[in-house]
Amino acid sequence: MTPTSSVRRPAGIPAAAWSRPIGLPVEHPSRPRTDYPIIDDGPFQGVPLGGIGAGTIGRTYRGDFARWHLEPGRHRYEPLPANMFSVYMRQGDRTVVQALWTEAPRTFLQAWRWRYPVGAGTYYALYPRAWFVYDWDRFPARLTVEQFSPIIPHNYRESSYPVALFLWTAENPTDGPLTLGILFTWQNLLGRGQEQDFLAGHVNQARRETLDAGEMVGVLLQDGGEAVTEGWQGSFAIAALQTPGVRVTYRSRFRVNGDGAELWGDFAADGRLDDRDDATPSTMGEIIGAGIAVTFNLAPGERRQVPIVLAWDLPIAQFGEGDRWYRRYTAFFGVSGRNAWAIAREGLTRYADWREQIIAWQQPILEDPARPDWYKQALFNELYFIADGATAWVTGPVDGTPDDPAEMGHFAQIECYDYPYYETLDVRFYGSFPLLMLWPALEKQVMRDFIPTVQQTDPTLRRIVSNGAQAPRKVAGAVPHDLGMPSEAPWRRTNAYDFQDANLWKDLNSKFVLLLYRDYRATGDRSLVEAGWPAVQVALDYLKGFDRDGDGLPENDGLPDQTYDTWPMRGASAYCGGLWMAALEAAVEMARLVGDETAARRYAGWLAQAQASYEAKLWNGRYYDYDTDGSHRDSLMADQLAGQWYADLCGLPPVVPDDHVRSALEAIYQANVLGFAGGQMGAVNGTRPDGSVDRSADQAEEVWTGVTYGLAAFLLQRGMEEAAWRTAWGVYRVTYETGGLWFRTPEAWDEQGRFRASMYMRPGAIWAMEWALSKDMGNHHFSEPLPPPAI
Repeated sequence: MTPTSSVRRPAGIPAAAWSRPIGLPVEHPSRPRTDYPIIDDGPFQGVPLGGIGAGTIGRTYRGDFARWHLEPGRHRYEPLPANMFSVYMRQGDRTVVQALWTEAPRTFLQAWRWRYPVGAGTYYALYPRAWFVYDWDRFPARLTVEQFSPIIPHNYRESSYPVALFLWTAENPTDGPLTLGILFTWQNLLGRGQEQDFLAGHVNQARRETLDAGEMVGVLLQDGGEAVTEGWQGSFAIAALQTPGVRVTYRSRFRVNGDGAELWGDFAADGRLDDRDDATPSTMGEIIGAGIAVTFNLAPGERRQVPIVLAWDLPIAQFGEGDRWYRRYTAFFGVSGRNAWAIAREGLTRYADWREQIIAWQQPILEDPARPDWYKQALFNELYFIADGATAWVTGPVDGTPDDPAEMGHFAQIECYDYPYYETLDVRFYGSFPLLMLWPALEKQVMRDFIPTVQQTDPTLRRIVSNGAQAPRKVAGAVPHDLGMPSEAPWRRTNAYDFQDANLWKDLNSKFVLLLYRDYRATGDRSLVEAGWPAVQVALDYLKGFDRDGDGLPENDGLPDQTYDTWPMRGASAYCGGLWMAALEAAVEMARLVGDETAARRYAGWLAQAQASYEAKLWNGRYYDYDTDGSHRDSLMADQLAGQWYADLCGLPPVVPDDHVRSALEAIYQANVLGFAGGQMGAVNGTRPDGSVDRSADQAEEVWTGVTYGLAAFLLQRGMEEAAWRTAWGVYRVTYETGGLWFRTPEAWDEQGRFRASMYMRPGAIWAMEWALSKDMGNHHFSEPLPPPAI
C-alpha cells in the first residue's frame, strides 16, 4: 500500500484523494521495458496546472514545478528552482525561512535555504485539485496549500483558462502570536520554446489594481516585444490579494542565474519584500524572475486563508509546419498576449466559485459507498490527461478570423508523447469516454473533424517503419489513424502514423462507425449521424473489400493491421470481426435514422452472414479464438469482445449469443486476470489454452491499462461486478501503489512492471466504468436492448 504520513488529513480533503509523504522516493519504481529511448520522468509527478488547451505546468509532490507542456506536443521536464514557494515564520526570537522543495539546485540560487525535509507532511491529489499539508516540527504554524485550475465539466469557457490558484491556509495552534510570510517567485520563461534560455529584452513590471475583494498586487512578466507572433511569446503574471491584515509586497526583478542572495535576504529579514519595481530589460545571458510575498500575523488559535494566482497568456498554438492557431481562451481575453494580468484578475475574483463547482461535480461520486475509494481516486486523477495530453483547443488560424466563442473550434489530444499523434482513433475508442461524458461538445467536434477525412486522399509515398515498404499516406475510404501530429499540421495533414500502413487496418473503420453512433446515443445529436452518414457508408464499403473469401468477415493480413500493432492477426479474428459486426448493427440503426431503408437492409444482410461465419469459425466452445490462420490462433485475447462491449453500451442487439459472452468473460477473468501475476496487475492481453501467457509477440504479453479498464466496464455491464472491480484494481495498484506511475499512466506494462508509453490516452477508459455505473444510463446489464432511436 502507499505509505502515508502520520498527519491527520485536514477537513475538506476527500478521503478518496491519493496521498504520499512529501518528497518520499518510490522504493522500486517501474522502469521502461523497451530498448529504444522513451520518456521516463521518474515517479515524483503530481497534478498538472492549466486549462484545457492552454498548456500545462506539472508540479511534483516534491514541491517543484518541473513538467512543461506549454506548447503543443513538446515535452520538457526540468525543475526550475526560481519557480518556487518559500515560507517565513517568526515567533518570539525564533525564525525559520525555508524553500518548499525537498531537493536543491546544483548551481544557481545557492543563497536560498533548500531541502525541505522529506516526509514532513503529506501530498494529496484528486484532479484537478491537489494539496500540500506541511508538518515540520520547526514550523510553529499549521500550513496547507490547495492548488487547482478551473477544470469544470460542461464548462467551455473557464475550463480553457491558463490559470492556477494556490489557496493557502495557515493556523496558529500555539499560545503565542506569530508572523507568517509566503514567498512566490517565478522565472520569466518567455522564449524558452526557441531553446534559448538567455534571451535579452524580458521585462517584469509591478502592478496594483483595486478589486471589490481587496487590492490585487503582483508582477506582470513579458517578453518585451512589440507584437506576439510566435508560440512562446506572451506574458505571465503572479499576484495576490491585499486585504485588511494581509500585506502583499514585491520585487519585480531579480537575477535567476545568480546566487539569489539579495531577494532571499530581503524576504528572510521580515517575511516581506521591499516593493522594488525595476522594469529594466534583461540583457543577453541574464535570466530574470520576479517575486511576491504575502505576509500576515496570526494570534493564538487564529486561522487565515489567502489566495495566490499564477496566470499566463501564450495565445498562439504553433505547430511544426508553421500552422499557427489562437488558443480557445483568447476568445474571452483577446489575442494580444498581454492579458496574463487580466486572467490572473479573474482567477482572484472567481476562484471560490470555481472551487465550489469542482466540489459539487465530484461530491455525488465521492459520497457513493458502492464505489470503492481506490476507484474514485483513479477515476478523477486519470482526468489529468484531458489538459496534459499536448492538448490543442483552438478557435481559428492566426492569419484568419477567430471563431465565435459559441463555436468549439478544433480540439485534439495526443496518444502520448512517445507516439505524438492527435486523436489516434483506435486508442480514443477506449480513451474518449471522459470527453464524451464531461465535455460532449468537444467529443462531437473531434468526430466532426474525422468525418471529412474518410474520403480524402494523400498519395504522398512514405516509408513504413516496420517493414520498409513504400505506401501512400492516405487512401480514400480508409479512416485515418489520427488527425495529424504537432510536428506537422494537425487537421490539415492526417494519418501521421507510419509504423504500419494504417490504410490496411481492419479496426479503424469499424471504430469510426461505432464512435459516431455512441456519441449520437449519448448526446441525442441527430445532426452528427446526418453529417457522418456518407462517410459511414464509404468506410463500411472499404472495409468490406477485405472480405476476400466472401464469408462476411474482413480478413486480417498478419501485418499487424489493428491497434495491437506488433501482435499480428491472420484470417478472420475475434477482435476485428466483433468490431465489424457491432459497426454493422450501428449502421443499420443510423440508416433507419436517416431514412435509408435500402442501406439498412444491405447492412442487416451483411451482419447475418458475418454472425454465422464468426460463430462457425471462431467459437471453440469456451471462448472465441484469436484468429483463424495464425500460429497462435487458439489464444485467449482479453479484448476479444470489444465489439460486443460497444454494442452493449450503445443499446444495440447482442452481436454474439449471451451465453457465449458469459463463457468468454469468465475464461478471460480466470486466465488473463486472476491467472496473471496473482490477479494484481490487470488483464494480460493474451494467454494460451493451458493458462500460460502468450509469448508470440511483445504486446501479447503486456497488460494494456485502458483495455483493462474497458474490460472492467464490460464486466459491469454484464453484471459481473466482483470480477469488474478486481480486474480494474490491478491497474490501479500498479499505477498508484507500487509502480510510481501516477500522473503518467502508461499504455502498457509487463509482468515485471516494466512500462511502455507513459502519459497515455487509453487509460481514460476508466470513465467507461463510470458510464456503466451512472444512473442516467438505466440498467447497464442490457438484458434487453434499448429501444431503437425515433425517426
